[in-house]
Amino acid sequence: MVNTYEEAVGWIHSRLRLGIKPGLSRMEWMMKKLNHPEKEIKAVHIAGTNGKGSTLTFLRHILESAGYDTGTFTSPYLEVFNERIGINGRPISDEEIMELVNIIIPLAEELEETEMGGPSEFEVITCMALYYFARMNPVPVVLFEVGLGGRFDSTNVIDPMISVITNIGMDHTQFLGNTIEKIAFEKAGIIKEGKPVVTAASQTGAQNVLISKAAEKNADLFLLNRDFEVSYKGPAEEGETFDFFGKGKTRSYEIGMIGRHQTENASLAVAAADILKERYFYKIEEGAIQRGLAAAYWPGRMDKVNQKPAIYLDGAHNPEGMQALINTIETRFRKKKVSILFAALKDKDLQSMVSDLEKNVTDIGLTTFEFPRAANPEELAEYFQLDRHHIVNDWEKYIEAFRIEEDDSAVLIVTGSLYFLSAVRSKILNYS
Repeated sequence: MVNTYEEAVGWIHSRLRLGIKPGLSRMEWMMKKLNHPEKEIKAVHIAGTNGKGSTLTFLRHILESAGYDTGTFTSPYLEVFNERIGINGRPISDEEIMELVNIIIPLAEELEETEMGGPSEFEVITCMALYYFARMNPVPVVLFEVGLGGRFDSTNVIDPMISVITNIGMDHTQFLGNTIEKIAFEKAGIIKEGKPVVTAASQTGAQNVLISKAAEKNADLFLLNRDFEVSYKGPAEEGETFDFFGKGKTRSYEIGMIGRHQTENASLAVAAADILKERYFYKIEEGAIQRGLAAAYWPGRMDKVNQKPAIYLDGAHNPEGMQALINTIETRFRKKKVSILFAALKDKDLQSMVSDLEKNVTDIGLTTFEFPRAANPEELAEYFQLDRHHIVNDWEKYIEAFRIEEDDSAVLIVTGSLYFLSAVRSKILNYS
């Protein structure tokens, strides 16, 4: 048993030694021992290669604007571990973390003695979230973000009201498969019997997989650009504007998050909110949707952390995310001097991530950070072809120099690993 918050988080992180353990057998065993808290939760399940967190936060703010306390389970965290479980954007308390860990420890120890082996870190945290929202702090709706894939992800013990699949790209191929169709199959694993599905999957192969799985599960499938549409209207001062077309009518919205791709994520949230209203009788008025989309904010996604000169954090940690960042640079910062500070993990598809980045910026600083799988700057440099990159040995001094020396025409975008952004964000927000 643990007696302090630090001991509790330390015990959770100690489970990292077990690595990623696909499969639901351990989760199902723990759910049975806890008398099935997963069956007591009204949830929306969100999977996808990119945009899960943004879609979740758009929907969360819509529901909050409609008057509903909304639980969230997300990963990873940017500043404090508690962020992973929250209600209305407020992280779970240290005391609640301790209480949950002391509930889970005996189960983990008992499970260690079985042939299944002990639960992984992510399984422990998922179990904590399910128990928390079912028994300690029930709310009208909980938004669950998938950790990896879908079919064998530990969150897949829930039976949600709606499944959302944002998009599908080539990420985590060592676990999910090396084709779009194989990855789509894993993500389609969250589709449940008779429960509607909303998706922005764009590739024909991925769409065919989802259509087939939805038919197999008797689940209504709502597909972007078939059943509802998004028409991008252009940037706002600190966000984007778009039209949403569905069910024979057009609605206009403005979001407070930067990037054309965010209008697609917002449209998924609108489609999900419509289903919650029509099928599950949540009282969500049009004004709540407008207010929620405008208020939505997700740290680490074109997250402006310094005004003049502008510094943004963007978690472009795979090829699709990097392409979205490049599109944003082209549309919003074309007349600006754009610098990049980049750090990434060794196991990412670095060649695909950076091949077009150099062409769209003034210079790129390559750096590293304290993390077991972080690539060093020299390794990163091998993937850059143009003479616009340089090694940054001390990223803290680099950022501070940018803040002091650059004028308002300059923009710095810190990108790559979300773990890197976590370290950077805590430092920048402490600057005077």
